[in-house]
This record gives sequence, structure tokens and C-alpha cells, in this order.
Amino acid sequence: MKLRYVPLLALMVAGCSPADKSGTTATGPDARFEAYKNQFVEALWRQNPEYAAAQGYHKYDSLLVIPDAAQRRRDAAFVEQHLAALGRFALDSLSPGNQIDLRLLRNELRAQRWYADTLKSWQWNPAAYNLGAVVGDLLNGRHYRLDRRLRNISDKISHAADYYAAARASLSSPTREHTELAIKQNAGGLAVFGAALADSVRKSGLSPAEKQTLTARIAATRLAVQGYLDFLKNEVPAAGKYRSFRIGRDLFNQKFAYDIQSHFSAAEIYQQALRHKAELLHDMGRRAARLYPKYFPGQQAPADTLALIAAVVHQLTLKHAPREGFVDAVKRQIPTLVAFVNDHQLLTQDPSKPLIVRETPLYMRGSGAGASVSAPGPYDKTANTYYNVEPLPAEWTPAQAESYLREYNDYTLQILNIHEAIPGHYTQLVYANRSPSLVKSIFGNGAMIEGWAVYSERMMLENGYGNQSDEMWLLWDKWNMRVTLNTIIDHAIQVDNLSEQDAVALLRRDGFQEEAEARGKWLRATLSQVQLSSYFTGYSEIYALREELRQQQGKRFNLKSFHEKFLSYGSAPVKYIRELMLGEEEAK
Repeated sequence: MKLRYVPLLALMVAGCSPADKSGTTATGPDARFEAYKNQFVEALWRQNPEYAAAQGYHKYDSLLVIPDAAQRRRDAAFVEQHLAALGRFALDSLSPGNQIDLRLLRNELRAQRWYADTLKSWQWNPAAYNLGAVVGDLLNGRHYRLDRRLRNISDKISHAADYYAAARASLSSPTREHTELAIKQNAGGLAVFGAALADSVRKSGLSPAEKQTLTARIAATRLAVQGYLDFLKNEVPAAGKYRSFRIGRDLFNQKFAYDIQSHFSAAEIYQQALRHKAELLHDMGRRAARLYPKYFPGQQAPADTLALIAAVVHQLTLKHAPREGFVDAVKRQIPTLVAFVNDHQLLTQDPSKPLIVRETPLYMRGSGAGASVSAPGPYDKTANTYYNVEPLPAEWTPAQAESYLREYNDYTLQILNIHEAIPGHYTQLVYANRSPSLVKSIFGNGAMIEGWAVYSERMMLENGYGNQSDEMWLLWDKWNMRVTLNTIIDHAIQVDNLSEQDAVALLRRDGFQEEAEARGKWLRATLSQVQLSSYFTGYSEIYALREELRQQQGKRFNLKSFHEKFLSYGSAPVKYIRELMLGEEEAK
């Protein structure tokens, strides 16, 4: 699973002072900090319209940031200005909640300078530039009436040629893998400027002059996108200056610290994952031994544990959705999950927040994530949450399709839906939008978000989902092994130069993964760094916190209360939520 996240990549200097003059009338540090946060966020949205739109703030939808060198200098000035402003607040003078917000803002700003100045992905990731994705979200949104959305799109794409010219000038020795992704996604983005947009223009209430202008701009944008595609397909390979997708130990460790914000280092989490892998294999062996006589009556069980597990897993994965019915199979399971959470009082759900299962839009495909969630931000809480499910590619052979469908068999598909939807990502993000702290909602921590989704899988099974069957638990073990191996290969590929052959062999042998899944994970690991480590890290920290509070509270512990309290803090790093929850417990 991959949650869509829009990084703070393009900022401009704000027109107002970060602290403004609120300090002259504030009654204390918290009041001054609250005023500063509001001013900062508004300045941020003006400087990064795409980030704002992703959070449901559409005031600046008509603006397009040109990703050139001048913009990067303005980014640097903005960050330095606001880091200086944050330095005026003493951490111990603020309330616990605002202490977390101060840390989050400081980490976000420092991370963005590190991304721009040290990692420099703007130089080597051509997929970072895709107007089709930006315009597609605006066109499909419901935040404004169609006419206003079209006027915003018209203004935004009027600078399409400048945007793609800056993208081409920024790129230097891109990776082959990100170039191929950029080609696929921009080709999908090109479709955004096709029949659907033209039809929307025709049906709109725009004046004839506005329609003519927008139609001309759409045509110019198509030329700009096509020019970028030609550049990626022809000029980039001709230059022969591809760089490796591997970022190495130092950059990986630094990125892990900024992105994950864990108590543990990347190396420590890697070692924890290796230990958890052994624990999972032990449990899988026990369950497979119990299941073998049921599925292979009268046959001698393999003496080798891995062979025993593989035989049982192979048998269980024969049950799966048909190729053309995969997306529909996902849709049918959602009501069952809603009912289970309600019946077992695991947390309070909000039936007024719509969840729409849809096929993944073309401009979002190709990253190796078969499913994802596109959630509304805190400003657009009534908007739809989309559960994006990528249909099987038409060009896949029957053997490739069967491999994929076996990986997402009838058991595993239920676990996937828990993770992505109920009570995983969808539910957590609904709660995050209720957080009184806008900062915690905006600067969501990926490890907390992914960790909650993984934790929710285990929690559902612990509470009886799947009737405590060895079949369901064995395939959850297999699924959790995937989370664990995500961390292991993330580190091994980026830091230790693990080859594709060895990575796929590891995933297939110890992870019991199908060929299609293993190949897809390799692709994903070449396109991202650290993100694959977020699942295991967040899950481990959330589960440990629950058990710590269960031990402290004894008979007072209530699972529903724990879930709702934990989620009430928004998408903050688990280590900060832990501080607040344990602090409240100590104060009792």
C-alpha cells in the first residue's frame, strides 16, 4: 500500500513576518505559538498550492509553482526565515501538544532543506514533474463548482511550457527507474488533457472567450507534456548519464531520521526486523503443521519447515477473485468490515464520511503499489476518500495475472482491505482530520499512518475476525512477513547493494511471495527510499505502546478507549503520542 503524500518541495517567501506582531498582544507562549502556526500555515499554502490542494485548501488552485533555480532559492529563504521564527519559542514553555507541534514544524523545515540541498531528488527524479496529476485532482474534485475549477485549471496550465522547461533544466543524471516511471505517469497524465476535460469545457458555463482560451491552453499543455515525454524517451537515454537509484548508507540514515521520526535508528529497526522475521517463521511453521493434514490428507508432511509452509500457503492461495472481478471483490468486503468493527466496539466510526472504491487513475499507476488511499485534507473533511485499486494490466499474460491474484487471495484480500480501509487508513485519516491541531493533521507522519494500518490488521484478528482460524492467521503471518521484509530489503537494497536476483529470491523463499509480487516490490524499492521501512517501524511502536498501557492500567484498560485516544492526536509520530499518553497515565 502506498498513501499519497505531497511533499513540501516548492515554497516562496511569505509576505508576512512569521511571528508577525501577535506577541505584543498574546497572553502567553501558547497563545503566541498558536498565532504563529496559523500565519505559517497560510503562508505555506500560498507558496505551495499543490500541497495546499492535497490538504483540501483550494484558495490558491490557480497558481503554478515553476520548479527552477530561482524558486529553490526562495525555498531556502522561506525555510531559514521560519526556522529562525521557531527558535524564538522555548520548548519547555509550551503545552505538551504544542511541544509536539514545534518539533513537527522544525523537523519539516529541516527535512525540506535536506531534501533540496543534500538528497537533491529534483535533479534525478523526472517523475516529480507531472502536471496531469495536479490537474486531474482539480478536475475531479468537488470543492468548487465546475466553472470555477475550470478557470483555476486554465490559469494554472497557462504556464505549462515554463513548468516543463524548468523540469528539463533541473534534471541532471536521472535514474533509469524514475525516468521510466515518469514516462508512464506523464503518459497517463496526458490523458487528463483529453476527452474528459474537453467535454467538461463544453458543458460548462464559461463564456465563449473563456472556452476558447482554455481550449488553446489545453492544446499547448498537451504539446508541453509530449515534449517532456520525447525528452525522457530520446534525449535522456542518448546522454547516457543515468545514476544509480541507490542512495547509500549515510543518506538512507539521514532520510530515515527525517521521515520516520522514531526513537530508533535505521540500523536498529533493521535488526528488529531480522528478529521478527525469525519469530514469524516459527509461528508459520506451527500453524502450517496443524493445517497440513487438513489439506493433504494421508500425505507425509515435508521435513523442511520452509517447504511445509510453502505447501500449505500454496493450497490456501488457490482461492481468489477472477481477473476481471478484482476491484469488485474489494468493494464487496467493505460493509463486512464496518459491521465487525461496530459489533465488537473496536472504535467509533463516522458513517457520514464517504469511502469510494475506484480503479486507480492512470496518472497514479506504475509505482508498484497495487492499492492506495487518496484522503481529503483537514480543510475538506466532507470530500470523498478514494480507495484506489489498480486493475490487472491488460498486457499481463494469464500466468502473470494468476500469480498476482494468488498473492491477493480471498484471505489476504480481506487483510488488505482492513489495512487500506476499515479500520486502517480510511478510519485513521478520518480521525486525523478531527484533530484540534492543524499541524498534526497536515504534517502526517508516514510511520504512524502505515503503522496504524498494519496494527489494525493484527488487532482485528485478535478480536475474532476470521474466527481465529489457522488459515487466516497463517496468511496474516505471511502478510506481516511482507511488512517485515519490506524493512529488510529497503535497507539491504539502498545500503548494502542487494541485487534484484537476491531480493526476489529472499521475498519468494522467506516471504512465500508470488513472482509478480516480488518483482513489483523490487520495482517499488528502486523508486522509493525509507518508505518501505515505515510499516514495520510504526506497527512495532504502536503495538508496544498498547501493551505497555495495558500492563499499567490492568483492569482499567479498554481497547476502544485506547484506539480513540491514540487516534485523537492526529498523524503525529508514535514517539510523541507515546509521551502524551504515558504522561496522562502518570498524572492520574
